[in-house]
Amino acid sequence: MDEALIDARSTRPILEHIANKWSVLILTVLCARPSRFNEIMRRLDGITHKALADALKRLERNGLVKRHVLPTTPVGVEYTITPLGRSLQLPFEALYQWALAHGPELQKAQAEFDSAQG
Repeated sequence: MDEALIDARSTRPILEHIANKWSVLILTVLCARPSRFNEIMRRLDGITHKALADALKRLERNGLVKRHVLPTTPVGVEYTITPLGRSLQLPFEALYQWALAHGPELQKAQAEFDSAQG
């Protein structure tokens, strides 16, 4: 069996949990400092309440984020990144820098492709 295929089978489930757009952005926000739910929502333009809640639960389940109930009235919840989550900081920063540097090239390629299609 092809070794690349074996690697894809073992890594795909993991990458599906950490490499979707909201997980990457949420972890990037939490790398800077612990944040409450509404603060994360404000910083991530376009995310819905449900998408954020689902993503935070998935990240917590995977050990990348910790949820802390604050002793406030009303009850507040703060999310922090775990050491395992922080280990993704350098790869995510590299990906972010790549997106900044190469975003215009991707947009140009997309426009050229779309133009050629019709």
